[in-house]
Amino acid sequence: MSTPTLPDLTSPEAAADLPAILEHLREVGGSAPASFGGAPARLFVDDADARTILSDRRFVVDAANLEGEATTLSRPDLLRHLGVEPDLIVYATQGVLDKDGIDHVRLRKLVSRTFTVRRVQAMRPGVQAITDELLAELPAHVEDGSVDLLGHFAYPLPIRVICDLVGVPEEERDIWQVWSHALTSFDLSDPARLNSTLRELVASSRRLIAAHRAREHDDLLGDLVRVTDDNGERMSEDELITMILSLVIAGHETTANLIGNGTRALLTHPDQLKPLKDDPELLPAAVHELLRWCGPVFQTRMRYAVEDVELNTGTVRRGEAAIAMIAGANRDPNVHPDPDRLDLTRHQGVPGEAHVAFGHGMHYCLGAALARLEGQVAFGSLFGAFPGLSLDPDRPASRQPNAAFNRLENLYVRV
Repeated sequence: MSTPTLPDLTSPEAAADLPAILEHLREVGGSAPASFGGAPARLFVDDADARTILSDRRFVVDAANLEGEATTLSRPDLLRHLGVEPDLIVYATQGVLDKDGIDHVRLRKLVSRTFTVRRVQAMRPGVQAITDELLAELPAHVEDGSVDLLGHFAYPLPIRVICDLVGVPEEERDIWQVWSHALTSFDLSDPARLNSTLRELVASSRRLIAAHRAREHDDLLGDLVRVTDDNGERMSEDELITMILSLVIAGHETTANLIGNGTRALLTHPDQLKPLKDDPELLPAAVHELLRWCGPVFQTRMRYAVEDVELNTGTVRRGEAAIAMIAGANRDPNVHPDPDRLDLTRHQGVPGEAHVAFGHGMHYCLGAALARLEGQVAFGSLFGAFPGLSLDPDRPASRQPNAAFNRLENLYVRV
């Protein structure tokens, strides 16, 4: 792989302005060498290339499945390099997103038997009730004429929804939000904090599993503790812990940022907000467009080529790593005409998903249906309850420096 011309994706420079890196990749033809925590990787923003990286069996997520050695760091090696303590690495490498082939199929089948579309559809009344309660309380949080929508709506909604689903007790939900926010802040300058946070999450997960084994619970974790595959196998303790962490952290951080980013986008594009207010039937298409235009995730994790792979905009040699920059792929002009324009009607009547905000292929996001549901309820209810909602010009929103997640530090609005 040629010498990187871009800052390391874990560096403060990349975190400060990841959109500029995506634009540079487009300008140089769609791909370029880079690094992640010192590990060489090639970045791609072409939609077709991203979909190939995410779905083609010539790419694997676990470097152990390569014949021969990888030419870059494996995920466990990378985590060690970044300062994660050895006994904690298992909880970042044993999830459904970390596995290929039959191991992935086994874990996905187990969770899919409990996290069903029917279950998600049945959650709508509960999601609506939580949304209505938070919106009713919003005016009470106004200070100096405005309220931080992130702290009082965008984050509380999905953390309550996912904790209800998984089975996290109400008294622990605030600390879970603090822990997961710290873990996804992507601050690699303080590995001690990262390790202590992960250790707290693991300990809490063990307590949850023990409680669910001691007494039956009618929630997702209760089902995961009981479910078996066709061969009578269950998830191991480590796999259960990793699944809890994945579901709770990914299940609320990304949705919170979708709500925050999407609200800001709508308030700064009144020409798009008006038809959404006039026609609630536009909500499903609107959520898809917001996922494309200001989605919560910039990049996927590394994939390793098991053989030389020729892509549209570059070649990945056997053993090399590729990263699909999904935020870049979602603005590929060959797929999305005039990609920088927000257009809530863009996805109306379009079968499937034209974007890759939820990934693609066998590792497609397990919680995609729930995220779409929460987005539709949140946006529809927010602007229904506060039709005159506006940004506070005296307290402008700022983006948190982060090369992995597209999220704001705050979002002050006038209700």
